[in-house]
Amino acid sequence: MAAERGARRLISTSSFWLCCLLLLGRRALGAAAARSGSPPQSPGSSIRTFTPFYFLVEPVDTLSVRGSSVILNCSAYSEPSPKIEWKKDGTFLNLVSDDRRQLLPDGSLFISNVVHSKHNKPDEGYYQCVATVESLGTIVSRTAKLTVAGLPRFASQPEPSSVYAGNSAILNCEVNADLALFVRWEQNRQPLLLDDRVIKLPSGTLVISNITEGDGGLYRCIVESGGPPKYSDEAELKVLSDPEITANLVFLKQPSSLVRVIGQSAVLPCVASGLPIPTIRWMKNEEALDTESSERLVLLAGGSLEISDVTEYDAGTYFCIADNGNETIEAQAEITIQAHPEFLKKPASIYAHESMDIVFECEVTGKPTPTVKWVKNGDMVIPSDYFKIVKEHNLQVLGLVKSDEGFYQCIAENDVGNAQAGAQLIILEHAPATTGPLPSAPRDVVASLVSTRFIKLTWRTPASDPHGDNLTYSVFYTKEGIARERVENTSHPGEMQVTIQNLMPATVYIFRVMAQNKHGSGESSAPLRVETQPEVQLPGPAPNIRAYATSPTSITVTWETPLSGNGEIQNYKLYYMEKGTDREKDVDISSHSHTINGLKKYTEYSFRVVAYNKHGPGVSTQDVAVQTLSDVPSAAPQNLSVEVRNSKSVMIHWQPPPPATQNGQITGYRIRYRKASRKGDVTEISVTGGQLSQLIEGLDRGSEYNFRIAAVTVNGTGPATDWLSAETFESDLDETRVPEVPSSLHVRPLVTSIVVSWTPPENQNIVVRGYAIGYGIGSPHAQTIKVDYKQRYYTIDNLDPSSHYVITLKAFNNVGEGIPLYESAVTRPHTDTSEVDLFVINAPYTPVPDPTPMMPPVGVQASILSHDTIRITWADNSLPKHQKITDSRYYTVRWKTNIPANTKYKNANATTLSYLVTGLKPNTLYEFSVMVTKGRRSSTWSMTAHGTTFELVPTSPPKDVTVVSKEGKPRTIIVNWQPPSEANGKITGYIIYYSTDVNAEIHDWVIEPVVGNRLTHQIQELTLDTPYYFKIQARNSKGMGPMSEAVQFRTPKADSSDKMPNDQASGSSGKGSRLPDPGSDYKPPMSGSNSPHGSPTSPLDSNMLLVIIVSVGVITIVVVVIIAVFCTRRTTSHQKKKRAACKSVNGSHKYKGNSKDVKPPDLWIHHERLELKPIDKSPDPNPVMTDTPIPRNSQDITPVDNSMDSNIHQRRNSYRGHESEDSMSTLAGRRGMRPKMMMPFDSQPPQQSVRNTPSTDTMPASSSQTCCTDHQDPEGATSSSYLASSQEEDSGQSLPTAHVRPSHPLKSFAVPAVPPPGPPTYDPALPSTPLLSQQALNHHIHAVKTASIGTLGRSRPPMPVVVPSAPEVQETTRMLEDSESSYEPDELTKEMAHLEGLMKDLNAITTA
Repeated sequence: MAAERGARRLISTSSFWLCCLLLLGRRALGAAAARSGSPPQSPGSSIRTFTPFYFLVEPVDTLSVRGSSVILNCSAYSEPSPKIEWKKDGTFLNLVSDDRRQLLPDGSLFISNVVHSKHNKPDEGYYQCVATVESLGTIVSRTAKLTVAGLPRFASQPEPSSVYAGNSAILNCEVNADLALFVRWEQNRQPLLLDDRVIKLPSGTLVISNITEGDGGLYRCIVESGGPPKYSDEAELKVLSDPEITANLVFLKQPSSLVRVIGQSAVLPCVASGLPIPTIRWMKNEEALDTESSERLVLLAGGSLEISDVTEYDAGTYFCIADNGNETIEAQAEITIQAHPEFLKKPASIYAHESMDIVFECEVTGKPTPTVKWVKNGDMVIPSDYFKIVKEHNLQVLGLVKSDEGFYQCIAENDVGNAQAGAQLIILEHAPATTGPLPSAPRDVVASLVSTRFIKLTWRTPASDPHGDNLTYSVFYTKEGIARERVENTSHPGEMQVTIQNLMPATVYIFRVMAQNKHGSGESSAPLRVETQPEVQLPGPAPNIRAYATSPTSITVTWETPLSGNGEIQNYKLYYMEKGTDREKDVDISSHSHTINGLKKYTEYSFRVVAYNKHGPGVSTQDVAVQTLSDVPSAAPQNLSVEVRNSKSVMIHWQPPPPATQNGQITGYRIRYRKASRKGDVTEISVTGGQLSQLIEGLDRGSEYNFRIAAVTVNGTGPATDWLSAETFESDLDETRVPEVPSSLHVRPLVTSIVVSWTPPENQNIVVRGYAIGYGIGSPHAQTIKVDYKQRYYTIDNLDPSSHYVITLKAFNNVGEGIPLYESAVTRPHTDTSEVDLFVINAPYTPVPDPTPMMPPVGVQASILSHDTIRITWADNSLPKHQKITDSRYYTVRWKTNIPANTKYKNANATTLSYLVTGLKPNTLYEFSVMVTKGRRSSTWSMTAHGTTFELVPTSPPKDVTVVSKEGKPRTIIVNWQPPSEANGKITGYIIYYSTDVNAEIHDWVIEPVVGNRLTHQIQELTLDTPYYFKIQARNSKGMGPMSEAVQFRTPKADSSDKMPNDQASGSSGKGSRLPDPGSDYKPPMSGSNSPHGSPTSPLDSNMLLVIIVSVGVITIVVVVIIAVFCTRRTTSHQKKKRAACKSVNGSHKYKGNSKDVKPPDLWIHHERLELKPIDKSPDPNPVMTDTPIPRNSQDITPVDNSMDSNIHQRRNSYRGHESEDSMSTLAGRRGMRPKMMMPFDSQPPQQSVRNTPSTDTMPASSSQTCCTDHQDPEGATSSSYLASSQEEDSGQSLPTAHVRPSHPLKSFAVPAVPPPGPPTYDPALPSTPLLSQQALNHHIHAVKTASIGTLGRSRPPMPVVVPSAPEVQETTRMLEDSESSYEPDELTKEMAHLEGLMKDLNAITTA
């Protein structure tokens, strides 16, 4: 053959090219061949070329009638000639024994005497031509439909009618759609000739326009479809003379919606009748159609529109408008254009080797969108593990084998028709190796990473080539027990790792690796058997999910059974969600389709399906989006306003209907207006959809007009607004210059707002379009607000109290702004609650505001719309029942969030009973309130409404990701992290990704899920001495957030626990380091230890640190022992003296208890601070003793560092939790400890008023228990003071202060301040003073107390607390006005003497 001889010449002259191809490897060779369309040629390989094999003629859809003959054409080209066969409805026809069907020489099918009856339709159906060449394969043609027209049946017949001369008439004759072509008409039993005035519509209906007397008579239609003709009933048409009266305008025939294919013709019938005789005009999508100058648009008799050779641009809504001068009527219809499937990209023939993967590409277009199926050698390709449909239409064949050769065809089909395109696949033999050494088998092939759906293989170079820099590798793999082997090649020479993707879970695969050099492929490695990790046996995704709108409020979704069901599918769950919302709904379904009703019109929804088996939900499908059909708007346009421009024109403005009520794309608006005095005379104007204003001219002077507007979609016109009135000017105002200065300006300052009111300029002959208000502190140019020309007041909000503001007011029109008028006002201070109105009077007439406050809005509700939007609605009881605002009131909405606590309010004004608040934070609680303002009157803020925005996916990654090695287990690491700063919702889990290659695709990383809000996770069985990279992403109920930066970690080298410390210290072992990592020259240290920051330190530094720690510890122990011995001796020698001191203090007050139980207190009295630490317990459940050292002067007061208080606060909270007082007391008593509380004693009385009634039983006993009881308290008594103080400390962030509540204010060691003269009283709300405010004060004597606050098993240093100084006399007198008790001067003197005696005894004890 000539082709073979040419190929051999090419081989002899292309040796260099062949060497290059061999170096590229089999996969690159096959890919290049597939792209070029020519066979790769190598020495010794048999040369094969693509064989031309295609259809010259394919059958087309055909319409036939009973008894006639039909030919379905088909012809195919090939060398040798192909064998032609025919299929009907998918089954081969046996043409040998068929009398009526026969195969013509060119391959066409001839059917004689078509048979068709009601119960026997053997010839009607779908036919397909099949061409076969034994040595090549098989191809199939497109599918052609043979339709046989049925028996004639009349759906409607002509009816008698009377028509005035000059009008139009219609005579119906509607039959089966297949027989409409066979309809003809007769007048008075004679064939009717059709012309421009008399036409027959495609449906068979007869239209006669401009009727004359000659058109009268008897009419009937005849259907001739091969058999005997069928006649309709006869109907008489009478022609009447033209009367002088008028007749209503009506449609005799209205257009109906059509579906046409590109290239066909479309006729929209439209016939109207009336007197005067109407004229017909057409519009498309609000644009007038010019039928006179267009070649494709023809106006037929009666006014019907014919469009020839339609294109996709002819789709849309058409309006037929009939007008006879007295009235106008219209009808509409929609034309939908469809298109046959066409190939944008046909499959290309491919050369390939065995084990390769190939893809046949196929791109199609059409309307509706075509579906695609693939055929191999005439048989349908069923998707499987090795034959897959990718990227919607492409066919992927994995692991080629010899039997995959043949012809592949892409068949596209939609409602209009189908088309096919084919390509050939040739499997080439492997080229023999050239002379030279071949590499041996790669060594140590291992699976370094094994996941559920991928495996990463690594290996070493062959022994024959230790360097292996120029070697490429091919990895062959297959399922165990499957003969079809696939291949994956390395991406560049020298690479010794490959990741095999798209594997099946819990499946055994066999791997082998081969190396190639310039001479060819070497030996194969030994087979490696690896099993992927198992996963829960859940269903896979449901294939071929489709959704299509069936009406403006319903969508139908269909799908198929999952390919990997992993057991019986129990049911499906269909999830759907409106676009732009976060609320996903679901419905349980047992079938493979479902129609969802009650959806919003013209709204996009997304759908997904999840299959369920006995193990639970499977893999979700991808989301498919579809939009419901459009409809007429369900609401009127918003905010219609009318602006009188002059005496003859008015400008109207409006906004579109709310988005949820538009129900489609707004294609235009219809404006209607009328004189108020002539409501029946309405004028209509149509504007385009993007226009939101219209100037209406030609009006009468000084006349009142009413205006209304309605929105229009392709489906029709929606409801109109209410009539809005405006009156034109009697004479035209001047707008050639700016307005004059307003005649007056008045300001009323409040605390945070200023109410501004004004009167218009005195010259009313100049147009004023509005007013500009400027204001600011010291300057009026900081802020500017513009208001309508009708407005006479405005409230400036969000001002600072006690601030001087300058305010300016200017009138403006289209020419510019006029002369400003200035005023100034000082806002009131916070403490000013007066309601005195302040007015600056610039004119003799000043409106006085009504001081009566308005009622606040009620029923405030917050409706959450999304993660950042909330709609606020409310009602106004001062409005009528229908809640329609007819005056100039407005509403102010304010909102804030409580996190952080100091967040300020944000405000916005609204003129309706709702407001849309946007720009909020996700998953955040907000509070809202509303107030109403009308003129100078404002209401108070309404009751608050609360709303929490929806959650959003996290928008920041987890923070502070660290990786450390687990002690004793070098193959196990611990990953720690912190939650993302922008979680945007409750974190429900984390996903840890790790890999040995930081540049790998993310789907190649191993996944470790973490459920819940845990912040640490262990990963086991890692490879030793291997660098790993870790990333984390958080998830909440809305999805996954961004990933953190990669953190590097190298596992230790040793596997035994005795080597672990050194392994962790070497390099970066045991430590995670955030990328970017060190450069290639970085070498980790071989010894030393890591500092807390990862920096190595020398052994000498470690030894010095150890010596210092041991020395400090020994010294501390020695000091503690010496102090303990000294304290014990002092305690024993002074016990008797302490008892005597107690007796001298108490005087005649005796302790009424058992003397055997009395134990003297062991007092450690510090000479510097006089700190009393009673160790024993008191039996009194409510002791009033305090441990209060008295400083010698104010310089002895030691301020407390904030850090100490913070540490104490944190340590207490670490064990307190939320325990009650009882549980805390029990715990304290069970552990044998006495919680002690550091409490400063105010010189002022307790918060509770206690009447000072001297009692020999109560008060002296109480005082005697202060010192000399045996202190055997019950558990509750020992802990109550501690717990109370703990609660006080927790209540604030400042340093703790406390008030002890003794039964008598002077029965303590605190030195009181001298009370003021007169009967002092005790204020129950006396404030405490923070510690730091007392540091530099030298007022009265301060009582400073230090006490060890008991903790569970811990000791802590004394913490000084400063008692606030006594207030000044005037302040004290004012604060103590409401007390119920007082002290007499002689009683106070007695108590002071009592205290002096006690101090002397203390001095004696300390000096002993």
